[in-house]
Amino acid sequence: MTKPDPVFPSGRQDLYDTNRYSAAIRSGDLLFVSGQVGSREDGTPEPDFATQVQRAFDNLTEVLHAADCSLGDIIDVTSFHTDPEAQFGDIMQAKDRAFPEKPYPNWTAVGVNWLAGFDFEIKVIARIPGCA
Repeated sequence: MTKPDPVFPSGRQDLYDTNRYSAAIRSGDLLFVSGQVGSREDGTPEPDFATQVQRAFDNLTEVLHAADCSLGDIIDVTSFHTDPEAQFGDIMQAKDRAFPEKPYPNWTAVGVNWLAGFDFEIKVIARIPGCA
């Protein structure tokens, strides 16, 4: 059995330590990335929704890079939304920037009523390049 190997991007370590979770876990040739939100540098939610979504994608990209992965290595996405219908346009713009061409990853969107002060969260599973 492969032992889980935690991955952390540079910076934001206080967030992970305070809340006691890993940004991602390597297991075999897969990377399981914890939900990423659109936090500012101090950990507070970005108030502008479109910017919050883009920050979540930026934070996701940093975690992927820490594991030598990229957005192109993502195979499965789960996103959480506090008001999916109203937020759909902004989310689709960020999604189109992140995944501009086929093949697109699997994607499951879930409406929720609480995200600790945030309105969008994204978690993924990626295949780690070069692993057999």
